[in-house]
Amino acid sequence: MGDAYRSCIRYDNPMRENYTLKRLFFDEPLQAGGSVSLLKDQVHYLATVLRMNEGDEIRMFNGRDGEWLGKITILSKRQAEITLEQQLLKAVLMPDVTLAFAPIKRHRTAFIFEKATELGVARFEPILTARTQFPKLNLEKARLQIIEAAEQTERLDIPTLSKPEKLLDWLGKQAGRHIIFADEAGQAAPALEALKTLPGPVTILIGPEGGFTEEERTALRAHQDMTAVSLGPRILRADTAALSLLSLWQAAQGDWDAHLE
Repeated sequence: MGDAYRSCIRYDNPMRENYTLKRLFFDEPLQAGGSVSLLKDQVHYLATVLRMNEGDEIRMFNGRDGEWLGKITILSKRQAEITLEQQLLKAVLMPDVTLAFAPIKRHRTAFIFEKATELGVARFEPILTARTQFPKLNLEKARLQIIEAAEQTERLDIPTLSKPEKLLDWLGKQAGRHIIFADEAGQAAPALEALKTLPGPVTILIGPEGGFTEEERTALRAHQDMTAVSLGPRILRADTAALSLLSLWQAAQGDWDAHLE
């Protein structure tokens, strides 16, 4: 698994002492003794949604500096300030796995962002294919969905999200990455069997509703580092296929067992 990992953050002990404290993402440097002033929507979240008070403790992370224990020193309807007391977790390694997929209906795309974040994806790369029915993607809203999923699932890094890109343009930039292609129409090895021996870093590629065209499939199969895999005898929805293949990759090469040491 060595090549399939990148420098990032994960937790080592899910039963740690501060596990029940609320968590909040804040995209600024975090350091001992420092103070952070929250943004307007975060102030509302703490005061109105979570109903927290001055003196309450909260866990903070920014995707770079680990997880920190903070205390709310100022909290009103318009302002919130948190003083950082100590670092709870440091940076470790996370799997270097990318999910490339064609955007689908809004609520189902949101489902992919949420669940794939929980499953350890490092990057999301939306692709536009001949049969992509929903090419428009609200990147800011999608990033908020990814952050919320990371907050809730104990991740301390935030997966990156790129702008949608045409499939063939995207394919030309994939040198050095092994692509796992869910091919529902061709001759392909069973996914779990194939995933056990693939090198990393990897990109999981999921097509649109209706699948790739023959021209797209030919281009994909011509890529130097491409492995086509089968997800069984049934045709899966795009979001089901994405999460199924991610789960199989985690079982074969991911970090599901890393927290049990």
